[in-house]
Amino acid sequence: MQKTDVQERYLRRWLAGSPRPPLSVVLWSGLGGAICIAVLLLFGSATELALVIPPFGASCVLAFGLPDSPLAQPRNIIGGHLVTAFVGIACLALFGPEHWVMALAVGLGIMGMQVTGTVHPPAGANPIVVLLAGAGWSFLLTPVLLGAALIVAVAYFYNNRIPGRVYPKP
Repeated sequence: MQKTDVQERYLRRWLAGSPRPPLSVVLWSGLGGAICIAVLLLFGSATELALVIPPFGASCVLAFGLPDSPLAQPRNIIGGHLVTAFVGIACLALFGPEHWVMALAVGLGIMGMQVTGTVHPPAGANPIVVLLAGAGWSFLLTPVLLGAALIVAVAYFYNNRIPGRVYPKP
């Protein structure tokens, strides 16, 4: 096999993307994510609670763009966010806001999600948010628990109104 053949195959693997869904699916997914974040912002504004954190945008990608994925199911969205936020807050409380603590908390958060069967990749950013913000234990309730529960609620009502979608998966 020539060197160029190997390089071409390697390059093709790196450039291969995910399958492109039909335009209707793309539009429904984007609209769902936008509506969900709008609901979080409106509810947060009405209650004077901060309910939007960056990982929730990524959660919307899964909940509305890939609602059939195991990673997008309610247990994973809510549980993953709770586990990693808890780990981040615990590490911050135990070790302080050091850079190495952020790395440790992300690693422990991944482990925690795997052990509890709640893997949700966007939640892996929660320990970083926690340490950068210096968040306390109340962060677990708002924005994490309430925000994640609202994402699941919006995903439930929205996805089940689109023909051919069933959320959550049985």
